[in-house]
Amino acid sequence: MNLHGKVAIVTGASRGIGRQIAIQLAQSGAKVVVNYSSSQGKADEVVKLIEQSGGQAAAIQADVGKVSEVEALFSETLERFGRVDILLNNAGIMENNALADVTEEIFDRHFALNVKGTYFACQQAMKHMAQGGTIVNFSTSVSGAMLPTYSVYAATKGAVEQLTRQLAKEFGPKDIIINCIAPGQVATEMFLNGKSPELVDSFRRMNAFGRLGEVEDIANAIELLVSDKARWITGQTIRVNGGFN
Repeated sequence: MNLHGKVAIVTGASRGIGRQIAIQLAQSGAKVVVNYSSSQGKADEVVKLIEQSGGQAAAIQADVGKVSEVEALFSETLERFGRVDILLNNAGIMENNALADVTEEIFDRHFALNVKGTYFACQQAMKHMAQGGTIVNFSTSVSGAMLPTYSVYAATKGAVEQLTRQLAKEFGPKDIIINCIAPGQVATEMFLNGKSPELVDSFRRMNAFGRLGEVEDIANAIELLVSDKARWITGQTIRVNGGFN
């Protein structure tokens, strides 16, 4: 895949899936903005890895749950690299709580980052993305299951899937494609946090291959979606989950 000359913003790129996506896009020739909220050291590590391999990257801080900071993220990207071709709305939060334990603060925090952050990043893309650009939003394969304690998280991702569908025809006249990827259980810090070995093992047995996904599994699918081979795919949610559901 050749992404030379293109500029990609990857939100939440200091660790996990976002980190791997940033590295692989840079390996394909893109200049990459490694967005982070608070983990500057980890973001700088990603930039260093990319630069050591001959790529170009910059770490830019922004809490994408705040519209003013989303706007600043795009402004700084344009100032540094002159254009935006690819947007990966990867930043998100997942906290598992039973319905009785969900507070207004927990609810609002999830919707601010997972939904509002994605929505207003798409708005900035409409204003600033180059003709023929690509947007990939992030959902979850959990939205296709009925799992206790995931109600708020799954609700936010259901919203992301719908806004992806609804925005496809708005982006079409600019030849911008927008899709949504819905990973299954991936062995990231966010997924494993707070889960017992027994619970993790039960998730392994839920898919066709009996293992957790790896960050490379998701990044490889992203590479397809941002390539020219995916130009006739838009408004879709693609479940990358090893047959989880």
